[in-house]
Amino acid sequence: MKFGVLGFDGQIASVTAAARARGDVIVLGCDLPAAALPAGTRIAPWEALLDAEACDAVLVGGEGWNEVRAEAVRKLVQAGRTLVLAQPLELSMLWAYELDMIRRDSAARLIPFLPDRLHPFVGRLRRELETGLASAGPLGTVESVEMTRRLADRGRDGVLRQLARDADLVRVLVGEPQRLSTLGGAAADAAWATLAVGFTGAAAVPVRWRVARADRPGLEITIVGAQGSRTVAAPDDPALPWTWSTDGVPEAAAFDRGAAILGVLAGASATPADVEPAGWDDAARAIELAETVPRSVAKGRAIDLHQEEFSEIGTFRGTMASLGCGIVLAGLFVLLLATLVGGIAREAGWDLGERIAGLWPFAVLTVLGMFLALQVLPLFVATPDRRPGPGGPLAPAAERE
Repeated sequence: MKFGVLGFDGQIASVTAAARARGDVIVLGCDLPAAALPAGTRIAPWEALLDAEACDAVLVGGEGWNEVRAEAVRKLVQAGRTLVLAQPLELSMLWAYELDMIRRDSAARLIPFLPDRLHPFVGRLRRELETGLASAGPLGTVESVEMTRRLADRGRDGVLRQLARDADLVRVLVGEPQRLSTLGGAAADAAWATLAVGFTGAAAVPVRWRVARADRPGLEITIVGAQGSRTVAAPDDPALPWTWSTDGVPEAAAFDRGAAILGVLAGASATPADVEPAGWDDAARAIELAETVPRSVAKGRAIDLHQEEFSEIGTFRGTMASLGCGIVLAGLFVLLLATLVGGIAREAGWDLGERIAGLWPFAVLTVLGMFLALQVLPLFVATPDRRPGPGGPLAPAAERE
């Protein structure tokens, strides 16, 4: 395959290394230092990536993210290109939703860099959880899931960006969280170095994700059951293997994150026992969860997350509901204004003003008639199937504190 690169970071570096190892070619580089790519790679403006014949897919990195690159990504999605996107490029649910709306129209393929869910140990953990929920597994009844994220950068931005990746594993293991709560330092600015985030959902298994000092950067996931535990250690260093520990007895397995993403790009499908590759909706959900955390920290409250399917028809209905409320309020204002103007015109003997004020019922009825006529518009517009899938539709959650 031929790849173009727009921006660079550690995630994209792992994909380019895996691509070169299997014989693929990096043909274009945009908005990145020349030293980041192999010798001979052509450096060009991002517009060169719009040409489907120039490269088969575009790798988008997050380091040095700016508005110019954000606009380039929008244009590439509009052009229907295949993109591999570092996770997260931007901690904004609105931006993720905007990309999804564009993707629906252009049929672009968006692959987020969320390879950890594809490791066999994650699939094993999920099966242990499923059997534990039925009290039928060797762990007995599962009591909790503990996730310890060891970070070198424990500042606000570093913590939230890492959570936007780890939240995907939370969703894979226990399903969609329905409630999020946080615990940190007394001061909001100091909370991030020791932040703990609790997730609860329909599975009734609480998940606790916490930040810890980095002896060795990486993630440790522990399932605690009534009769034992299972621990998976996932180091950030690609040279180190993942380990699976059953009550302290380790088992190791190597994992190449870049190669896993290339497998998704090539269309490799998971077996029924494995976890399906992440789609853009999964990346957006994870970004949404991370974006919710600062509000919980600032207000010291838990936040309920209510899943709501967003589509063109849903957006239309929401707009019509808001517009209907606005029309009712405007009608009341017109009624009061017309009554006031009509009374003044009558006392002043101003016949024209009185006649104009008397027209308010017809004006209001005309606007209401047009509003009601718009309600039948969806009947004349075909609504395509929006079932979720890899790179599928985005369905953000509504929040209530």
